[in-house]
Amino acid sequence: MDTQEQAWDEEAAERAVAVLKAVADPSRYRLLWALSGGRELPVSELAELLGAHVAATSQHLARLRTAGLVTTRREGTRIYYRAADVRGLLEEAQLAAEAGDGGTGPGGGAGAQDAVAVVRERATAARPAPVRRPALGQAQ
Repeated sequence: MDTQEQAWDEEAAERAVAVLKAVADPSRYRLLWALSGGRELPVSELAELLGAHVAATSQHLARLRTAGLVTTRREGTRIYYRAADVRGLLEEAQLAAEAGDGGTGPGGGAGAQDAVAVVRERATAARPAPVRRPALGQAQ
């Protein structure tokens, strides 16, 4: 088998965990979903979408910004928020939740192993095939 294990990178793992923690709140997940796909919205509109206070929405956005998941742009007195390229992360989280759920609701599903298998399968399918080059001196 010609697979290579990716070396463990403690810093990368810490950053990944920080991203997952930032998304691990229903309001923040919904904010990212609303902003994904290139949408750019001010905090007042995002608060309205959530049905939450502007102050609470601002705190959620600050947490997402700290994790590098949203960026801002100022126009006059308004600040507009835009999500980084997170749509794939959000979709994979949904897929993992559905696989772990078995489609039967909380606690009644196939388990985390099935969720991991589905996510790995999708990641493998999206990965391009390795390019095989002939060794030096071999005909092409």
